Amino acid sequence: MSLLSVIVPCYNEEAAIPFFYEEMKKTEEQFAARFSGVEFEYVFIDDGSKDATVEVIKKLREEDKRIHFVSFSRNFGKEAALYAGLSKAAGDYVVCMDADLQDPPQLLADMYAAVTQEGYDSAATRRVTRKGEPKIRSFFARMFYRIMNRISDIEFVDGARDYRIMSRKMTDAILELGENNRFTKGIYSWVGFSTKWIEFENVERVAGETKWSFFGLLRYSFEAILGFSTAPLSFVITLGFIVTVFAFVLIIFIVIKTLLYGDPTSGWPSMICIVVFFAGTQLLCTGIVGAYLGKTYLETKNRPIFIAREEE
Repeated sequence: MSLLSVIVPCYNEEAAIPFFYEEMKKTEEQFAARFSGVEFEYVFIDDGSKDATVEVIKKLREEDKRIHFVSFSRNFGKEAALYAGLSKAAGDYVVCMDADLQDPPQLLADMYAAVTQEGYDSAATRRVTRKGEPKIRSFFARMFYRIMNRISDIEFVDGARDYRIMSRKMTDAILELGENNRFTKGIYSWVGFSTKWIEFENVERVAGETKWSFFGLLRYSFEAILGFSTAPLSFVITLGFIVTVFAFVLIIFIVIKTLLYGDPTSGWPSMICIVVFFAGTQLLCTGIVGAYLGKTYLETKNRPIFIAREEE
């Protein structure tokens, strides 16, 4: 027998969970017809929901003992929820997927075949369209992946979802990375292992509303940049060199101009512009360095990634 653990991070998903569970029962029927000896377990992670998410999960568990859950003491974020799910999953194969059915369960059989029959360690999904998503959000998402692939040593696949299935070996490798500031899409690539990519078109949520705002995604992208690239620090060094050269040339220009034309008090507006320019540059560089120092400071605290209020 082979155990397949399905990890489902949830935040205010009381309306979507029943639909998800019904779809997964249909998926189990597909598995029974296609594969033999596959058992399912479900690990729901309640990320400090403010609605009745945990009550809905508990009710399902009364009907199906294959369902397990971890309920956080507060909202720790999706990255912490994924880590908690991976920690609790006992399966030979582990799949992460959202409860809103934007990760089509119909793909799971092909994903399972990729890791059990085709020799892959992981089968991951990526959206080839962003239908229904605001254009400005889609634009910045595409730009994010382009920038990350330029400044990072690992590959970031455009449109990649957290929806993927992994072997036990890959799952254990991810769990060895106990860092607090996590960006799981980058971690998947960093640990390596062979991955098959399965494409699908964007699917609308079955219920509820998205928990990701534009600025929330923007902060998330900064986490990725700080976690998987030191390019901003290189940018600071390069910018500092350019500004220094510019300042040196400007000093020579001012000295020569004063010797030739006198009146050293002229040019007050340009001087103010130069002072403001350099002050802004210094603040930018200090901010970038400070962001990396801040992440280092948080890691040295060695706080737990999540705190569970209850689990079964």
